[in-house]
Amino acid sequence: MQDYENCTLCPRNCAVNRLQGKKGFCGETAELRIASIEAHFGEEPPISGRNGSGTVFFSGCAMRCVFCQNYQISCFHVGKPYLSSRAADQLEQLYAVHGIHNVNFVTPDHFLPHTIEIVTLLRQKQVTIPILYNTSGYMKVEAVRRLQEYADIYMPDYKYADAELAHVLSRCRDYPAVALSAVGEMVRQKGFLDAGAGRREIARRGVLVRHLVLPGQEQNSIDALSILYGEFGPKLHISLMSQYRPLRMIKLAEMNRPLRSEEFYRVYEHALALGFRNLFVQHMTADHEAGDDFIPDFKRERPFKGNVRKR
Repeated sequence: MQDYENCTLCPRNCAVNRLQGKKGFCGETAELRIASIEAHFGEEPPISGRNGSGTVFFSGCAMRCVFCQNYQISCFHVGKPYLSSRAADQLEQLYAVHGIHNVNFVTPDHFLPHTIEIVTLLRQKQVTIPILYNTSGYMKVEAVRRLQEYADIYMPDYKYADAELAHVLSRCRDYPAVALSAVGEMVRQKGFLDAGAGRREIARRGVLVRHLVLPGQEQNSIDALSILYGEFGPKLHISLMSQYRPLRMIKLAEMNRPLRSEEFYRVYEHALALGFRNLFVQHMTADHEAGDDFIPDFKRERPFKGNVRKR
């Protein structure tokens, strides 16, 4: 756990001593804190499958985007102190009882040493399902390299092509370049996801890149997809998401409203025109309320009210 002594785990490079209780940008000390561990059914089909994905939601975040739907944990630090052994025990139980398809660490970058420790404990327990690293994409390449033996699937965001937008919404102008380098290392390690869109397969290895379309920011999305296509080609698996909700007041006025259908589908059409072959698409409903079932409240015992097993 010495990484926490002079913490430079993420690109923020805060260099604070989290072992002594200091907090960097992520807002967390070296004490592991977790908001929720449960079987989750709202991920992409090859991830959730029928039995769910064993999600671990960590408190704190190295991004703290102003529009985050998980703001209770990323910004307000809802969660409880945990031992790695307790987390591993709960995940083992989810596997034994529910048959979860994978272990899904959600925004774990600031707790990287604990994440590795949990994986090690799971292996000792003979829990050999895939380990999924579900990240903002804002990672150092060296951090991704450390995970090579501990992650099977990477599910990074690629949020921004626009550096100024990244600064306004997440205070990281370097996001476009940093995240692209991280995704490149992930693809080098694991290749493309081994389960295609539209097929009833459970993924065991590879990379799936997520992108959330933001209201009033179509060009950012179009440019982000163009960059990903130019770097990785048509076989890269892309998850195009429409679930943006204005949960808190944001300085950019156009983002204080829901995403419009025409905005999302212009971005979707661009993805098709580029030639991506493996697209997961979160289509918008007529009233766009169905997705609210997966807007979490981490103060509840079960944060996601729509989190039910698929039939």
